[in-house]
Amino acid sequence: MGDLVQGAFPRRLSAVWDRQQRLWWLLWSRCPGLGWQRLRALEASCGGLAAAWGASAAELAAVPGLGEGLVAGVERFRRRWGPRPLEAFAPRCRFGRGVLVPGDRGWPAGLGELQRPPLQLCWQGRGSLWPHLGQRRSVAVVGTRRPSLHGLSMAQAIGAALAEAGWPVVSGLAEGIDGAAHQGCLAAGGAPVGVLGTPLGRAYPLHHALLQSQVARQGLLVSELAEGAAVRPGSFAARNRLLVAMAAAVVVVECPVVSGALHSAELAWQLELPLWVVPADAGRASAMGSNRLLARGATPLLLPADLIGQLGPGPLARRGPRSAPPGEPADAEVMAAEGLLAAVGGGASLEQLSLALDRPMAELMPRLLELELAGRLRAEAGLCWRPC
Repeated sequence: MGDLVQGAFPRRLSAVWDRQQRLWWLLWSRCPGLGWQRLRALEASCGGLAAAWGASAAELAAVPGLGEGLVAGVERFRRRWGPRPLEAFAPRCRFGRGVLVPGDRGWPAGLGELQRPPLQLCWQGRGSLWPHLGQRRSVAVVGTRRPSLHGLSMAQAIGAALAEAGWPVVSGLAEGIDGAAHQGCLAAGGAPVGVLGTPLGRAYPLHHALLQSQVARQGLLVSELAEGAAVRPGSFAARNRLLVAMAAAVVVVECPVVSGALHSAELAWQLELPLWVVPADAGRASAMGSNRLLARGATPLLLPADLIGQLGPGPLARRGPRSAPPGEPADAEVMAAEGLLAAVGGGASLEQLSLALDRPMAELMPRLLELELAGRLRAEAGLCWRPC
């Protein structure tokens, strides 16, 4: 089964053989203490993962990377499942449905560039998005859990702009910037991709349960943790490598000097991906880390439109430009800044403005942001704006 971790399965093998090998991989991946390197070593030394199930303790001890302590753990794991483990395991894992393993057609190629690739990717939602993620045709948006109002509005505007341009928006579904980017993408009818640090059936934070379900319905949820797996302190940091490995570019909206978003930025640089950073107040602690990225050479992102101008249309973009009927002014003229300011009046929410002007929220967000950056509007909690 050496081809399983190297690339696609050999085409000459039967579909039944393929299914069994996937199940063996999924079963062994749940054995405590076995990561990517040890699992590959076990497979190579024993002549396949099916054969490894019947290997003696002495044969296991000879596998590189397995000491006495790990061999004892493997023995306990095998005793738990018995001599014919797939009979009990296959129904428990739904016969491998809703899971990608190395060698599957949709397995993202970028994961092979990681020092520690995942053993599996559990997913829920639109499976049609996997080919785009596999070819790095998405954009990752990351940032702090405690952003400024400007950071929140910018993240939402970026999510909406990317969705309008046809780009899947990948983020971690965490508090703050992640959630705002997903909300912007959802509001624009886009395809959000939430990469979780928990199993799919668990929402963190708890009040993101509704947002997580919306992402699953409209886009895709992804986790390397199987249902029932323990969530450890490093689980949330580990998921950052996954979202970067599936992205064509990474956008850091706002983050302090100690932040998982900085890990994402460092990995983006290592993988030579474009890295965009939203500039922020130099005295704000929540943006000190992202501002330092700018000093190191990251590309400043002042407006979401600048990002779209560089990336171009995404894989989900509607084909063909939408033109106005003859004699009707273009959208940019209809949505002139003065008209939007008049609609804001003494203060209005994004939803109120959308209803009053009969325009999509995703279209209004970048324009509101431009007026905010120009000092004519100020953002308030709840996606509301007031004149300065």
